[in-house]
Amino acid sequence: MFKISNLEDTQRLTQAMTEDRLWAEQTFYQRLVLTAETFPNNKAVSFQLKSGPKDPTETLDWTALLANVTQTANLFHSLGIGPEDVVAFVLPNCTEAVVTLLAAPTAGIANPINPLLSPEVMGGLLNETKAKVVVTLAPFPKTDVSQKVAKALAFAPSVETVLEVDLKRYLTPPLSWLIPLLRPKRDGKPKVRTLDFLTEVRKHRADALDFEEADSDRWATFFHTGGTTGTPKIAQHNFKGMLYQGKLGAEMIFTEKDVLMCPLPLFHVLAAYPVLMSCITSGAQVVLPTPQGYRGEGVFDNFWKLVERYHATFMITVPTAVSALMQRPVDADVSTLNFAISGSAPMPVELFRKFEGATGVTILEGYGLTEATCLVAINPPFGERKIGSVGLPFACTEVHIFHCDAAGNIQKECAVDEIGEICVSSPGVVVGEAYTDPEKNKGMYAGGQYLRTGDLGRVDADGYIWITGRAKDLIIRGGHNIDPGTIEEALISHPDVAFAGAIGQPDRYSGELPCAYVELVAGASVDEEALLEYVTPLISEKSAIPKYLKIMPELPKTAVGKVFKPDLRRDAISRVFNQVLADAKLDATVSEVVEDKKLGLVAVIAVNNDAITNDILTEVFADYHVPWRLA
Repeated sequence: MFKISNLEDTQRLTQAMTEDRLWAEQTFYQRLVLTAETFPNNKAVSFQLKSGPKDPTETLDWTALLANVTQTANLFHSLGIGPEDVVAFVLPNCTEAVVTLLAAPTAGIANPINPLLSPEVMGGLLNETKAKVVVTLAPFPKTDVSQKVAKALAFAPSVETVLEVDLKRYLTPPLSWLIPLLRPKRDGKPKVRTLDFLTEVRKHRADALDFEEADSDRWATFFHTGGTTGTPKIAQHNFKGMLYQGKLGAEMIFTEKDVLMCPLPLFHVLAAYPVLMSCITSGAQVVLPTPQGYRGEGVFDNFWKLVERYHATFMITVPTAVSALMQRPVDADVSTLNFAISGSAPMPVELFRKFEGATGVTILEGYGLTEATCLVAINPPFGERKIGSVGLPFACTEVHIFHCDAAGNIQKECAVDEIGEICVSSPGVVVGEAYTDPEKNKGMYAGGQYLRTGDLGRVDADGYIWITGRAKDLIIRGGHNIDPGTIEEALISHPDVAFAGAIGQPDRYSGELPCAYVELVAGASVDEEALLEYVTPLISEKSAIPKYLKIMPELPKTAVGKVFKPDLRRDAISRVFNQVLADAKLDATVSEVVEDKKLGLVAVIAVNNDAITNDILTEVFADYHVPWRLA
């Protein structure tokens, strides 16, 4: 294992990562076979349906996981899945989700889909990937996944077979006896062949594949981007990029003795690659508590007890989950925890410190994106962690800060600490082919070599990366990306709306919440309440519905007439922070929001009482990632 403490260590690891070492195995399945041979009786995957520290759990060792994957890959092959055919799965976390994520690329291509999406969006994704097989839930109490998938199939004529996972098997009597009585009724007869997943899997051999794996230099997975409205883009990943993520996890941090507590969904690349692929490469165990992960009933209340139950050495998290955990006592023995790995969105500095103080656990904040097969950088496990940065680039990864034109031509490379667009080259970046749709790849590559992330940032003198904004204006709510364009389009469709601008306003729990600003046509008299009522049914995902809407006499605009969103963000920061100060009964206000070269937008706080100290304000704004300073 390489103990990474600085940029020089990363460069040493890069030199050691020859092609033979990075890709000694060519596919998921080959890597899984080797791990099962090396650690046959070690625990591989644990899942529990309910969140209690004494609730039943299912654990597969590496031998059993390999057998399950082999059977399932053989099933997919028998259903006509070949190297260019797609198996979509619309599943919450469960053992079957892990097995499907590994078996589908063995036979063909895996396409994980977020179960929270609307049927129309699901159907659009299934249609775009031309999925032949869909793995999803059987009707089950307290979930509408089966019903949504049934509706989605109307938009996906390519689907031939649906395989249903029945969560009943995770229950014990007497609760399992009640499921037939509580199970939701089907809405008519299924329109495609519908089979029971487990019954079909058991018909196939577990000791070897019935087919030869295709050449590894091919697409193995299609992951949709995190957008929760409209039709998200579909990113395509090959085996090399995914194996690279797992290999570096094993080289830098994980061993077969580690246990990773991962309440993040497997339809997200963070759980799929840096977590699951690292476990497959290193032999570590992954624990999936409840189908909904952090959103599961009782997970936050029982989280520390689950850490103790499994003797977890790592927890995988996001800032919103950390914030929720800090509202609960650390009521169990968490001494086995070495690190918490956090991604998806910036973590407020005070929340960072509060967590480490309460748990004694070191946070490693990282940065990645779906188009780069996830992680690009992480704070070094054994070196200086610069709080607020996302750390050093991974081995075999180049990060440059460029100014580019719309076509991707590099206009300049930024100096140390100069803000520009973060651009990336790594084994996880396939130049020119980030998305399945060729049109969406145009202009995506700086100088024809580096993936343009759409994020603004800088690199300091020690090589650490600092994110200062998002060129693409995405709203990140609790780790989910919301396209502001969909909100704006819904508002502009109202006959009284002339212009609309949607942004993310600061939020202590979700990091950001969507809000919208509107300019009306001359003479219109519609109010905010009526506009919200109008757009709500037009936005397919509830999390994207604006939590605040303001009608302005005129929206700020650029010289060419585009809505100038930095001014909208200034307004939102001032409004939210002034409310925070009022709720705390502090005689202080936001005097202005200024642009800082290194930090981006910064709230300037003017106090009218000398008793209001920096420490008091630090506590008040502890859960917000927007920086502030005293006037």
